[in-house]
Amino acid sequence: MEGEALNIPAVAAGAVAAFVLGWVIYHPRVLGTIWANGSGVALDGTPPFLAFVLQILALIALALVIGLTATVNLLGTALLAILSAALFVASGGAFQRKSNSAILTNVVYIIGAGALMIVMQGIF
Repeated sequence: MEGEALNIPAVAAGAVAAFVLGWVIYHPRVLGTIWANGSGVALDGTPPFLAFVLQILALIALALVIGLTATVNLLGTALLAILSAALFVASGGAFQRKSNSAILTNVVYIIGAGALMIVMQGIF
């Protein structure tokens, strides 16, 4: 079974689009305030630099997984990877006793980010 070459522009576009989606979803006028209250996070003050760096690295890693599965037409594997990431985020939130709204916000973000990455594979 021979696959296609890894589509680097699609991987990059997927990671960037997913990061922008995070800015939108976690904005205080969208779901940010609900998420922050349910997570015990204060939205004022200095932005969490380490969290942004880790988020970018995680998005690049997930975009690479999506891109690699696209090279061999394994959409089911990509969907399973997205679901797995969402479930890990949900379980971590539950262990940390976050509110259901905060957990759901995180899960929706992961699934939305993964969906954007798949769309970028189709566009590029």
